[in-house]
Amino acid sequence: MYDYLIVGAGLFGSVFAYEAARRNKECLVIDKRPHIGGNIYTHTVSGITVHKYGPHVFHTSDKAVWEYINRFSAFNNFIYSPLAVFMDDVYNLPLNMNTFNKMWGVKTPREARDIITGQIRSLGIKKPRNLAEQAMMLVGVDIYNRLIKGYIEKQWGKSCEELPPEIIDRLPLRFTYDNNYWGDSYQGIPVNGYTPIIENMLRKSEVMTNTDYFEFIKNNEGIAEKTVFTGMIDEFFDYRHGPLQYRSLRFETETLQTDNFQGNAIVNYTDREVPYTGIIEHKHFEFGHQNTTVITTEYPMEWEKGAEPYYPVNDELSERIFRLYEKLSLGRRDVIFGGRLGNYKYYDMDKIIESALFAVKREFKR
Repeated sequence: MYDYLIVGAGLFGSVFAYEAARRNKECLVIDKRPHIGGNIYTHTVSGITVHKYGPHVFHTSDKAVWEYINRFSAFNNFIYSPLAVFMDDVYNLPLNMNTFNKMWGVKTPREARDIITGQIRSLGIKKPRNLAEQAMMLVGVDIYNRLIKGYIEKQWGKSCEELPPEIIDRLPLRFTYDNNYWGDSYQGIPVNGYTPIIENMLRKSEVMTNTDYFEFIKNNEGIAEKTVFTGMIDEFFDYRHGPLQYRSLRFETETLQTDNFQGNAIVNYTDREVPYTGIIEHKHFEFGHQNTTVITTEYPMEWEKGAEPYYPVNDELSERIFRLYEKLSLGRRDVIFGGRLGNYKYYDMDKIIESALFAVKREFKR
């Protein structure tokens, strides 16, 4: 009945569906959630565009990707400049001169470099054995203890001494007073949110929500020539080599009767004793002036079967297991695996688009 059954109405599946439809292919797109858009789904609450599954700021230095996403929506000029709260102190991110001035009272790059270099030298670490040592070797002791340690331990559910050093390959230090976190050439938030982008991409495809692939395919085997699968690759192969590791998240969203709750779109909480990693105030993504505000508090969680997997745990063990699944996937010429879960990779949105367009090019040879 269809050329492609596309499992997952997130960004990868939607880009593929759009490009396939342009080539006159019939696509059926299914998603187990009650809506399209995957983790970038947005909806409106009290006139405010809410990012249901956490903040998504589009950023890229690839002009072609920027022009591609702008086919589907205009973007505003929002610049991602988060804050970090440790106990009673508020710091700017990324780690820059504003951060160093608040932490040590220094005013010049040289003063900041001297403190950080001195702290790193005093550690006497030659080869980091874990994430804690890796992070301190990159940014020194003070920054690690205040802005890295607690946040990472909440995010991953383990102490930094238990985590492999590879999880943090770099922690960029910027010796300027610039709070632009990404520093990419292009960034912003789509006007009216991300859902209209996905709606535009799927306009020529048939879409079914509230549809679990594994239940659906039992009664619809052979419904399409090929499948584009963006779910968990280990689940697709019935956990043949064991489950991969993921982390899950819990979001608590509430409407408050105030026009401004925290003064910034994203505030991270780096104290280990605070149970959440951050609070999002959605109106600031679009510079809103409503009399009310909507906030979302983000809590990291252990993942278990049946829970929503939000990002992969790319440690050495999981990477070994994933390579076994990847080998199985290469034997399935009838299935294209993509997205964070299908490729078991922590993609940003621009990289999702790049990988989807690469899959399209490989599939259609043009």
